[in-house]
Amino acid sequence: MVDVQHIAKLARLGISKKEEKKLADELSAVLDYFEKIKEVDVSKIEPTSHPYLLENVMREDKARKQTPEKVNKLIGVMPEREGRYVKVKSVL
Repeated sequence: MVDVQHIAKLARLGISKKEEKKLADELSAVLDYFEKIKEVDVSKIEPTSHPYLLENVMREDKARKQTPEKVNKLIGVMPEREGRYVKVKSVL
């Protein structure tokens, strides 16, 4: 029961005595299941960090040359600007 009280305190949870008993039983069941999982032989299984073989599918970030007309047209449609710069709200 002390473990349940300690975990509840760490999680900043207020639990009643009734809840404490129920949570102790559930925690015990979870820990028993972990002990059961430890019995599985995984010596021939290669460790993985992810079950799927994924690669970065994003394109490389490269600057592209734009014509001055296209740049001026884009800047021209912005609601707020200062010269060739677009004004945005402060983030911080």
